[in-house]
Amino acid sequence: MKRHKMKNSIIIVFLLVLVSSCKTIKTNEIKAEANGNTIKLNNPIIKDKYTADPAALVYKDKVYLYTGHDEAPNDFNFYKMNEWLVYSSADMVNWESHPVPLKVTDFTWANADAWAGQVIERNGKFYWYVAISHGTIPGKSIGVAVSDSPIGPFKDALGKAIITNDMTTETKISWDDIDPSVMIDDDGQAYLFWGNSVCHYAKLKENMIELDGPILTISLPNYTEAPWIHKHKNWYYLSYASEFPEKIVYAMSKSINGPWEYKGILNELAGNSNTNHQAIIDFKGVPYFIYHNGATQPNGGSFRRSVCVDKLYYNEDGTMQRIIMTSEGIQK
Repeated sequence: MKRHKMKNSIIIVFLLVLVSSCKTIKTNEIKAEANGNTIKLNNPIIKDKYTADPAALVYKDKVYLYTGHDEAPNDFNFYKMNEWLVYSSADMVNWESHPVPLKVTDFTWANADAWAGQVIERNGKFYWYVAISHGTIPGKSIGVAVSDSPIGPFKDALGKAIITNDMTTETKISWDDIDPSVMIDDDGQAYLFWGNSVCHYAKLKENMIELDGPILTISLPNYTEAPWIHKHKNWYYLSYASEFPEKIVYAMSKSINGPWEYKGILNELAGNSNTNHQAIIDFKGVPYFIYHNGATQPNGGSFRRSVCVDKLYYNEDGTMQRIIMTSEGIQK
């Protein structure tokens, strides 16, 4: 009997200590909020919709984020994407949603799949290169839309695809003409990069809606898709999704025409998303890495993805440090 009383006393003391500890933790949390030091979980940055395949444009004092819209029902295990979305931010923390700027139906020659794209500004106009299924030429293609505003609305700039599947013959798959990335070099020459299985690139004319020369290819280790071309200081960077499930890797060059030196992994597997798609920008002197994963639950995953942002760091020799994906994201 005494043993039972002693045991009960020990349990009571333990529970009192536990309750006291819980109260202390709660008090500390309240104090942290009062001091303005609470760490918020800012990733994913868009929580009311599934967003994927991010691209970003720094224009004046804002960042404009362009994404695909994953609309697949919870029991539908493939991509269902009919429109693109646009958001803007002045601080990389607070994001404003704008009206839908572009849909598949805005291209009369296309019939499905609002896949990845990128926007660039030239001479006061904004050009959006997107991957989309062609209505009469089998396979994926690349279209280009134009607007007088970074938030749209955008309209078909060419009335036809700028790239179709029959223009690239290195592989027989129907989805090799996807994931366009565009850059205007320091000398004013614009370039378009794209491709699945094979990385293609070509010069663009100043009007941004016509090719200005032949389509070339780049040999890259374990290249899958999602090329992103950018320049930082004196280096050109070509990052891309590698293997499957996908990691983001990258190569560097002193010239946009290569040769490219492979540098290894930049971003690891994106959690429960088989795909990995990146945008890399500098905003107000700070480099950022924008990507997607399947973090929005309970139904997030490979076909219901969410865009996130974390900081990017360059080493003194120009190489990039591996990305640390966080739930906290960017804090004020």
